[in-house]
Amino acid sequence: MKVNVLLTLSSLLGLSLAAPAPVIELEERTAAPDPAPVIEERAAAPTVTISYPKATIIGKAGNVEIFPGIPFAKPPVGGLRLRPPQPLTDPLGTIYATENGKACPQFTFSTAIDDDIPTSAIGNLVNTPLLQKVLNAGEDCLYLNVHRPSGTAANAKLPVLFWIFGGGFQIGWNSMYDGGPWVSSGALRGQPIIVVTVNYRVGGFGFLAGKEILADGASNLGLLDQRLGLQWVADNIAAFGGDPTKVTIWGESAGAISVFDQMAMYDGDHTYKGKPLFRGAIMNSGSMVPADPVDCPKGQKIYDTVVSVAGCSKAYDTLACLRAAPYEVLLNATTSVPSLLSYSSISLSYLPRPDGVVLTQSPDLLVLSGKFAKVPFICGSQEDEGTLFALFQSTIKTIPQLLNYLKTYFFHGATTAQLQALIDTYPDVTTDGSPFRTGIFNNWYPQFKRLAAILGDLTFTITRRAFLEVANLVHPDVPSWSYISSYDYGTPILGTFHGSDLLQVFFGVLPNYASVSFRSYYLNFVYNLDPNVGTVVVNWPRWSVKKKLMNMYAWYQTQIDDNFRDDTYKFLLSNIGGFHI
Repeated sequence: MKVNVLLTLSSLLGLSLAAPAPVIELEERTAAPDPAPVIEERAAAPTVTISYPKATIIGKAGNVEIFPGIPFAKPPVGGLRLRPPQPLTDPLGTIYATENGKACPQFTFSTAIDDDIPTSAIGNLVNTPLLQKVLNAGEDCLYLNVHRPSGTAANAKLPVLFWIFGGGFQIGWNSMYDGGPWVSSGALRGQPIIVVTVNYRVGGFGFLAGKEILADGASNLGLLDQRLGLQWVADNIAAFGGDPTKVTIWGESAGAISVFDQMAMYDGDHTYKGKPLFRGAIMNSGSMVPADPVDCPKGQKIYDTVVSVAGCSKAYDTLACLRAAPYEVLLNATTSVPSLLSYSSISLSYLPRPDGVVLTQSPDLLVLSGKFAKVPFICGSQEDEGTLFALFQSTIKTIPQLLNYLKTYFFHGATTAQLQALIDTYPDVTTDGSPFRTGIFNNWYPQFKRLAAILGDLTFTITRRAFLEVANLVHPDVPSWSYISSYDYGTPILGTFHGSDLLQVFFGVLPNYASVSFRSYYLNFVYNLDPNVGTVVVNWPRWSVKKKLMNMYAWYQTQIDDNFRDDTYKFLLSNIGGFHI
C-alpha cells in the first residue's frame, strides 16, 4: 500500500520516478506522414532570435535543446496582480534561458481548521512562504519552456505539442513535465516535434470567483495565461523551427479540462491574428465540467472568505485591498478555503467558471450549442478516476450521509430527489463501485466504492461520454477517438486511479505496451491528426463510427463498447442542469 500511495502522490504531482521508457520501433503505415524536416548541425549553445517581443534567447545544448524560463507575459505583480495577463512589448535583449522560471503560488493543502483538521495542519506547513520558496514558487511565474531536437533548422517547420499541466487548478507548474523524452521519441521515429510547456496561475491567484471579480473582468485568469502562451507560440515558435499552423494542445486532469476550455473560450473562437492557435486537442482525464457562474453563491463564499482572512472585509474596494496585500497575506488567505486533498475533495474552491466573456456559458451548454473549436480530438479516462478523491471521507457510512455530502459539498442546484435518483444508479458497490470489477473487495469504508464511482463518473468518465456524444451530434464531421485505461487493474483500493496515466503516458516510466503504444498514437496524431497514420500499433477506431473505446492494459489492448453504466449516463443527460459545481 505504501508503494501505491507513493505512486499516487507522484502521479498527482507529476513527478517522474524512473527513466523514460525505451522506444520500440514499429513498422510504417503506407499512408505517408508529413515529410521529415531537415535537421542540421548547431553550435553548443543554441541561440534563437524572436520578434514578439524582440529578444535573443540562448538555451541549453544536448540531444534535446532546451530553452527553459522564457517569459511570455509581464509579471502579474503589483498593479497586474489578479488581472488578465499582459503581453510583453518592450525589447528584452538577451535572455539566458537555462533555468526554469518560478512556479505560480501553490495551494497544496487547506489551512482551514473546519475543513479537515489533519490536512489543515499540513497546509499550515506546506503553504508557508518558506516551503513555497523551496518549491521555487512566486507571483512572477508566467514562463514557458521549449524543447526541440538538437540541430533543428530555423525552417524545419516541426509540429508543436503544447502541454498544459494538471493539479486541480490548485497545484502544478510546467517544469514538472520534461518534454525532452517526447522530443527524443519523435526524432527516433522520424516524427520530430517541438514541445512547449506553459505555466499558468493556479488557486486563488488564477481562479478567484465572486461578483467583484466578475465586475472587474478578472475571472479565469489561468485560462487567459494559457491563451497568451498559445499566442506567444503563434508569434515566435517559427524562429525555433516550429510550425505555428501545426499546434496540438494536450493536458491531463485540470490540464485536460483546460484543453476543452481553450476549445470553448470565446464561443469557440480559437483564432489569433486571423489564424487558428491550434489544430488538434488531446484530453487525458478531463473534458467539459458543468459549472455555475463566477458570481454564484459558492464562488462568492470563497471570495468573501479570502477577503476576510486577508483583513480586507472593511475596505471600500475589497479587490483593490487584495491586490495591495503583502504576498504572504494573500497566499495565506487564498489557501484558507477547502482544498483538493481534503474532505471536500473535487468540489473545487477554484476552477474555470462562466463569466459571459471568456466562457460565455457553462461548458455543457457551450457543447450543446456547438460553440467549441472544430478540431480533431482525443479524449479518454482512467477506469477508476474517483478512488483518489474518495480517500478522505471515511465518516460517510450510509446512503443518507452520502446524499447529504453530495448536497452540501457538490451539487447545490440538485434536488434531494435528483441526488437520490443518481445514487440509485449505483445500487450495489460490488458491481457498480470503484475500483470497478473487484467485487466485494477494496471497499475502504462502507460508502467508499459508491462515492468513488460517482465522483469519477460525474467529473471524468461519464462526462467524457456525454461530451463525445453531443460533440458528434453538433459537429459530425469532426473526428474523435476515445479510450479507457485499465493498466493498473488489481491495485488495492485505487485501481487504475486518476493521474496514473502520467506515469504511463507522459513520462513513460514503465517500459510496457501501454507506454509505447500511447506514445505512437499521440505522435501520429500530432503529425497527421489521426492516431492511426504513421507508426502502426493496433487500429484505433473513431469513436463516432461504433462508439467503441480502446481499452488499454499494460501489455495489450482491447476494444469495448462505450455503454457501461448507461443508466447513470442517461440520468445525467436528462438532469445535467442540477449537477453544476
